[in-house]
Amino acid sequence: MTTYTLRPIGRVESTLTDRAAAPRQPDEGAPDAWLVFDERYAPALNGLMPGADVLLLTWLDRADRDTLTVHPRGDAGRPLTGVFATRAPDRPNPIGLHAVRILAVAGTRIHVRNLEALDKTPILDIKPLLTSDR
Repeated sequence: MTTYTLRPIGRVESTLTDRAAAPRQPDEGAPDAWLVFDERYAPALNGLMPGADVLLLTWLDRADRDTLTVHPRGDAGRPLTGVFATRAPDRPNPIGLHAVRILAVAGTRIHVRNLEALDKTPILDIKPLLTSDR
C-alpha cells in the first residue's frame, strides 16, 4: 500500500485532558476550545469569521490503531460492530471529524464552540461547512 504523510497545522487547546472523562459527542457537554495554528499557516486562515460553521479534521493521536470492532459507545450489551460503522476514536486511521462554530478569531488562534477533542490534539485541516445558501 502507498504511504501518505500528514503534517499537523496546529493543536487544540482544551480543558479536556482525560480521554475517559471526555464527552463522546459535542452535544454531550463538550467545552469551548481554542484552535492554535502554526504561524506559517496564518494566510490560510484569512476569511474565517466568527459565526461561521466549519469542519475540523484532527488526528486522534491517543487512539488505538489496531482496533477493528467495538461495542458502540463502550456498552458491552451492544453487539460488536466494525469501527467503520461507528464514530469510535480507535480505528486504523484515527481522523477526527468535528463540526464546530467559530466564536472568535485572534491571529492564528480560533475560539470554537463545543469541541470534544482533547488538549494538544493535532489539527489536520479546517474547511467551511457548506450549506445550501453557499
